[in-house]
Amino acid sequence: MPELPEVEVVRAGLAPAVAGALIIGVDARDPRALTRHDGDATSFERALTGRRVGGVARRGKFLWMPLDPASAADRAAIIAHLGMSGQMLLRPSGAPVERHERVRIDIAHPEHGELVVVFADQRTFGSLAIDDLVPTADGWAGGWGSTEALVPSQVAHIGRDPLDDAFDEAAVVARVRTKRSAIKRVLLDQSVLSGVGNIYADEALWAARIHPESPAAALSVRALRRLFAEVRAVLLKALAEGGTSFDAQYVNVNGQAGYFAHSLNAYGRDGLPCPRCGRPIARASFMNRSSHYCPRCQRFS
Repeated sequence: MPELPEVEVVRAGLAPAVAGALIIGVDARDPRALTRHDGDATSFERALTGRRVGGVARRGKFLWMPLDPASAADRAAIIAHLGMSGQMLLRPSGAPVERHERVRIDIAHPEHGELVVVFADQRTFGSLAIDDLVPTADGWAGGWGSTEALVPSQVAHIGRDPLDDAFDEAAVVARVRTKRSAIKRVLLDQSVLSGVGNIYADEALWAARIHPESPAAALSVRALRRLFAEVRAVLLKALAEGGTSFDAQYVNVNGQAGYFAHSLNAYGRDGLPCPRCGRPIARASFMNRSSHYCPRCQRFS
C-alpha cells in the first residue's frame, strides 16, 4: 500500500498541473472507485464539471484537491485514497484509456493547457469522493500543500504525520506511552500518527534498534523520541528517492517507479544479513502481513 512518501510524490506531481485548472469533463466509468462518495457516478460527474481546482493537499495517505467555493457556505474537495494499488496519472488531453482506469477528469489549465487526470486502480480498494471541508481541530493548515485550516471531514480523524509542521511530538509521545499494544501496531494506527505503513515502520524500528513487539508503554520518552527521529529520517530519504516500488502498482503521476527499495535495511530482507551486525533478518507474522527485524540489534523488551 502506498505510504506517506509515495502519496507525497503523487501530490507534488499533481500540484503544478491542477492548481488553478478548470474541470471541463468527468467520466466516472467504474462506481467501485466512488465507495467514499455520498452519491452515484452521475452526481459525482455533475458536481465537478465546471468547478476550478485550488491545489492539492495531503495528510498521511490521503490526498485532496480543494475546489473553489461555489458559495461562502460551499467548501468542498475531491478526496483520494490510493488503497492498495491506486494511481493518479497525468496524461495529455485525449490520451488512450489506461489499463485499470476507473475515473477520468479532463482539465484546462491556464498555463499548461488541456490535460487529463486519470485515477487507475487494479485492485479497486482505492477511491475518490467529493467531501465537505471542515475546520482543523488544532487551527493549523490541513496538511502538506494546504494553507487553509480546513480538512475533508473524512480525514479529520487522521493524526498529523511526522513531517507536518503541526505534528506535536511531545503530545504523541505521551499518547503512545499510554498504549499497551506493540509499538509497531501503534505506529500503524493512523489516528495516532499518519502516513506510516508496514514498510517504513519496519525501517524506522530497525534504525532505532527497537523490537516491533515491544509494548509501547514500556518504551522510555528518550527511546520514543529516537524512534520518531528515525521515522522522519526514513520518510525523508524515501521521499527523496521517489518512494518504494516493488512492482508496477505504485508509480508517480508520469508512470515512473520510485527506487527506495534499494535502500531498505529490514523490510523484505528476511534471511539476508543485517547491514549493521550481519545476523540474518527475521520475519514474523503481523496483522495479516509481516514484520522484518534483526533479532540481535532489536532485542525484545
